[in-house]
Order: sequence, then structure tokens, then C-alpha cells
Amino acid sequence: MAKKEKKQPRPKAVAPRGFRDSFGAEVETRRTMLSKIAEVYHSYGFDPLETSAIETVEALGSFLPDVDRPNEGVFGFQDDDESWIALRYDLTAPLARVAAQYRLDLPSPYRRYAMGPVWRNEKPGPGRFREFWQCDADTVGTSTVAADAEICGMLAAALEHAGIARDQFLVRVNNRKVMNGVLETANLMGDDKAAQRGITMRAIDKLDRLGEDGVRALLGAGRKDESGAFTDGANLVAEQVDIIMGFVCAERADGAATCARLRELVGSSETGAEGVNELEEIAMLLDAQGYGPERIKIDPSVVRGLGYYTGPVYEAELTFEVVDEKGQKRQFGSVAGGGRYDDLVKRFTGQQVPATGVSIGVDRLLAALTASGKVETGNTQGPVVILALDPSRMAHYQSMCAALRNAGVRTEVFMGGGKNMGKQLKYADKRAAPLAIIEGGDEAERGVVQIKDLVLGSKLAEEIESNEEWKAQPAQREVASGDVVSTVLGMLAR
Repeated sequence: MAKKEKKQPRPKAVAPRGFRDSFGAEVETRRTMLSKIAEVYHSYGFDPLETSAIETVEALGSFLPDVDRPNEGVFGFQDDDESWIALRYDLTAPLARVAAQYRLDLPSPYRRYAMGPVWRNEKPGPGRFREFWQCDADTVGTSTVAADAEICGMLAAALEHAGIARDQFLVRVNNRKVMNGVLETANLMGDDKAAQRGITMRAIDKLDRLGEDGVRALLGAGRKDESGAFTDGANLVAEQVDIIMGFVCAERADGAATCARLRELVGSSETGAEGVNELEEIAMLLDAQGYGPERIKIDPSVVRGLGYYTGPVYEAELTFEVVDEKGQKRQFGSVAGGGRYDDLVKRFTGQQVPATGVSIGVDRLLAALTASGKVETGNTQGPVVILALDPSRMAHYQSMCAALRNAGVRTEVFMGGGKNMGKQLKYADKRAAPLAIIEGGDEAERGVVQIKDLVLGSKLAEEIESNEEWKAQPAQREVASGDVVSTVLGMLAR
């Protein structure tokens, strides 16, 4: 007896863990938001750049672990020549490669913006995906802090143009050199102090969440949270803690006063004094552009990625409140950040190439616009749908469709087959169609069409079973065949 062949199991129709699908309304909303940001970047003289989704592991550099298989943090695999390649981790590493590869052809400084997905091989969680979008703008090839000030001003303008109200965001600016000067004054520099420095900077970054007392505890022996969990501290002595806390709380009424206080804190540190000078210049340049402290301010508590950045750093946070998953009100928080990174291109050329830039978290900003009521996801208007009630008249329906498209109206002919009006109207409803156009045999003989305003219609499409019921609807109009385009344009305009 022949052995029965075992059936192969069907594949599960699920997205890979940590990945998701985006449908019409979300895609359209994101595209609209990014186009508004691109308008601002373009107005500042920045050019678009698109790079490959895949880079060599050498180009991704510091994001790869020092192991034989570069698969932690990035999605890496071997090419057929056994070289390692990987999906890009961000949009900055590809820019560094481009700046090095085309350095003889590109203008210097090179100003570019880029938008697209990036991939990180990290553990996914609620709201944390392995694929997400970024929107970057960078200037490569200039060391002047005027470029940093310009990026900050451009970021503020982009957020506002995208739909965030002027009083709902704040761009905060600090400087890696100032932080280094304070660390030097507190005797926290040197390789043997690396662990303490790391804990210190992470503690400062939690100021908004933990407050001064919480940060002070983390700078000392450590802190126990509400759940009873204990976090080890930096174990700094009281004098060191006072210096760091003085830096964290150095913000004053305006940029000039804040910089004056920072100058006191860095003491005799040349690096710290250089950082304060740069902050003073940035504040002056921003003021000249009309950006006061209500939109962009000097804030010493900004410590983002200080191991990566070499000078000014900046972060944009949204200041309006939202209700979190626990039902508690909280400030929305950060949606963008960046700074000066003068060492990244050096990996390719051996020569230091100054650069500064910012990255907007696209999904975060989109969520913020939704939370603030600036976009309504799921309500994107679909196309006008022409019902195909008589298959023999498909060419005529397509001709009508072409006339509407030529007039700038998004239009489609129902392609699902059959003559059932209810089925076709149900389809138009699912497509969020604003109008449905009906021309059956009776209408064709009389040279007219029926146009149904589905936005105003009170009945669901599946409840309509006949032409008679359809014609009885109050949102329906009968017009001459030659007046279809002008009537549709008028109804859509309303």
C-alpha cells in the first residue's frame, strides 16, 4: 500500500514579529506630513537624498558588535561573495558613506535631507517596532556653529509647518563640550571613570521624569523606585554631586544668563569654555532669526547621545499633555533630536569632516499630530466609484472615468464583476468613496446618470436593493450624461 504523502502545512498569514503593515489612511497621512517637512527643508536649500536600504557592515561601523556574526542590533547577512551586508540602522551612516564616496563631486558643505524606513534587530514591544521611519536633515563639511543654529531653526519651522502649534513644542539645546567641562571639573574624566560617567549622564537624562531628588539619588548611592526595585547609582561624593546638579539646574531666564552660569560651572576647563562660547553664538544666531526662548532655548539637561556627538546637541519635545495607557496625563515628550558629529566620516577618509544634523521620529510625530487632533486617521477620502451595472458598457464606463481623471478627480470603475448594485455600493462604502455614479440600462436610454452623495446618504449601501430605492435617496441627483464632470466637481467642492 502506497504511503500517503504528508501535506505541507499552510503558511500562517502573519507579519514577522516586530513588523507591521500600513494601510491607505495611515500611508496618506504620513506622506502628507513628510511632504510638509520636505517643503521647509527645500526652502532652506537642502537637497533630497535616497540611499540603498542595504549597506556594507563596514559602512554601518559602530552599530555592529565586535563578533564574528554581525547580527545583533542590525539585520545582517552574507552576500554571495561572502561579504557581510545589512539593512541600514539609521539614515546617518549611509550619509557618511555617501559623503566619503562622492566627496570630489559633492558641494562642500553638502546639505541633504532623507526620509525612509530603517531597521533594528532589537526586541520588539508595545509601540516599539523593528522597522520604522526616520526623517533626517544634515549639513556635512562645515565646523561653524551657524550650521547648528540653522538646523535648530529649521527643525522648529518644520514642526510648525507639519501642524504642531508654536506654543506646543520646544527645541532644547546643549553642548557636549560644556558637559565634558563640567565632568572635568568634577574629576570624572579618564578611562577609569567611564562607568561613573555613563551612570551620571543617564541620571541627568531622567531629570524630567524623576526630578532633582531622583537624579541626586542616582548620582549618589542609588535609588529605589515605587515598586521597590533598586537602581545602582554613580557613587559620587557630595562635592561631585553638587557640581553635576549645579550643571543640571543651570537654566536661567534667557540664554545669556544660562551661559553665564555655565561659564562659572566649567571653571578653568578650556573645553567647557569653548562649549559655552558656542552656545552663546547659537543663542545669538537664533535670536537674529526670530527664534526666542519660547521656541528654542539653552537647556543644560539635554544629554542625548553624548558619546556620539562632539559639540552642540538638540532635542525637540512636544509640551502638550496626552493620556497614557494607564489613564494618566503626561507630556507627550521628544519627537526629534540631533547634534554635531565630527568623527563619523573620518572612518572612511582618515580625515575629520565636520557635520551636524537632526532626525525626526516619523511615527512619533505622526502620533503627536493625531493626539493633538491635527489629523484624523481612518477618514481619508477614497475615490469616486463608477458602478459597472452593465458589463457590456465597460468601455463607456472607462471613458467616463477617464474624463473625470482628466479633470483631476480620483476615480475608479468597479472591477469586482457581476451586476449586483448592493454589492457594488458596499464596495464603494468600504473604499470611503464620496460619490457613486450609476448608469444602468434605463439611464443609458435616457442619456442620464445618477450621482449619489455617499457622505450625506443616510442608508448603508447594502440596504439598497433596486434602482427604485436608490433613486428615492435624498442625497441622489440625476444629471445629463454630458454634465457628469461639472456636477461631480461641484459636489466634491461642497
